Amino acid sequence: MNAESGFEIKPVYRPGDIPPDVPIGEPGEFPYTRGVYPTMYTKRPWTMRQYAGFGTAAESNARYHQLLAAGTMGLSVAFDLPTQMGYDSDDPIAHGEVGKVGVAIDSLDDMRQLFAGIPLDRVSTSMTINAPGSVLLLLYQLVAEEQGLPGSALQGTIQNDILKEYIARGTYIFPPKPSLRLVADTFAYCRTEIPKWNTISISGYHMAEAGASPAQEIAFTLANGIEYVRAALAAGLAVDDFAPRLSFFFVARTTLLEEIAKFRAARRMWARIMRDEFGAQDPKSLMLRFHTQTAGVQLTAQQPEVNLVRVAIQALGAVAGGTQSLHTNAYDEALALPTEKSARLALRTQQVLAYESGLTGTVDPFAGSYAIEALTDEVERQATDLIDRVFAYGSAVDAIEQGFQKQEIETSAYRIANEIDSGERVVVGVNRFVADEEERYEPLRVDPAIEAAQVARLAALRSARDGQAVEAALADLAKAAGGTENVLPLMKEALRLRATVGEVCHTLRGVWGVYHPVERF
Repeated sequence: MNAESGFEIKPVYRPGDIPPDVPIGEPGEFPYTRGVYPTMYTKRPWTMRQYAGFGTAAESNARYHQLLAAGTMGLSVAFDLPTQMGYDSDDPIAHGEVGKVGVAIDSLDDMRQLFAGIPLDRVSTSMTINAPGSVLLLLYQLVAEEQGLPGSALQGTIQNDILKEYIARGTYIFPPKPSLRLVADTFAYCRTEIPKWNTISISGYHMAEAGASPAQEIAFTLANGIEYVRAALAAGLAVDDFAPRLSFFFVARTTLLEEIAKFRAARRMWARIMRDEFGAQDPKSLMLRFHTQTAGVQLTAQQPEVNLVRVAIQALGAVAGGTQSLHTNAYDEALALPTEKSARLALRTQQVLAYESGLTGTVDPFAGSYAIEALTDEVERQATDLIDRVFAYGSAVDAIEQGFQKQEIETSAYRIANEIDSGERVVVGVNRFVADEEERYEPLRVDPAIEAAQVARLAALRSARDGQAVEAALADLAKAAGGTENVLPLMKEALRLRATVGEVCHTLRGVWGVYHPVERF
């Protein structure tokens, strides 16, 4: 049998398969193979963070209250495509996409409504937003200030990982260099203004969803991490001032043993990179802390209830691999946005693992397994080789501009697709154990009237605000963007005056331009 990373998985593993010069170590100790904390889940479980957001801010707010009442420990916000791309809901390019794959957020008014009745000092919030990540974070901070909360009371994460957008996902706005500058500005701003906030979630998840193998996922993710560290150092930040707030985001597939090995290998690799390449001294700078989401790409529209089993196995791999927080996909997400019932079942899956399985009774229960330790070493070997190939181009950005990572991922995706088509790799309900008839499923649908409502809200906002003050604030932002000043304080002032997400992003587009990838055939 072959692993998804391409190497052979042996029918039997023996002591000799584990290299003697690779110590397993102890939990909470360098190189953190067994976990970043000594006690891991034995004192408290991972954060159960359910990803949700659709339609209007009011609708998403209602879903958040439902999830919190069901026992969710943290929120994870999904934004619609126009918001992710820095466009307002009334922009012609947004037509037909408003509220479709997440919540539409155009202004401070929307963000205020999104978190109405939710005490932001008692809830950890993750926001899946990249190119305009700093804009949405500042809106969140402004809402918290309206609740009387200082930035020091806020905990959460913005994804803010722009490099993987050029590789796999495509929701970029600006070219790579100004995008990296915005990331570094966010690091510096949060160090003083929102010190508990995780300023970036360096993501392999989306590369995996595009077809990256486990080894490619961690290699290209860690290579991007290296690039962010270099950008922050070049901006004058000290490594131990920002590195403890770096976090990561990975997928969990159904290939259980390889996934557990992947998480263990990634921790070990990052610890060595931070110590040996960047000279980090703070132990927290060496710890790879990560959020995990179960694999949406492996969910099937055929026999969707089988996805309940897939998600449970994927979640088991994430927990056995030592994740710090976890989102479990709903079984019906291959068909539509999850219903309230399916979202609750996804959360219950985590709760069964945490409170019924016994997994939280001991740290790193798979440690010492001949198979797991050998697989950990093999994934690390492949990933290290790929990182070396990335930096042979000079930097991760140079490799991106040459299309290296994208081509490698596409090759992997093609190989896996061929294995599925040939039946070599089994997908239950798709190429084996196929049902003659599928049961009728009624999906959750987004009301198309949402777009008209958002457009009306924007018109009301623009007529009620001080337009001259907004224009002056945006002019100040443009001037800062053209120089070297940190742009976040000026962005915050414009947003406080009720400038929209699209207006802020268009201002930066006017200075920094937009990214147009070079097509290579």
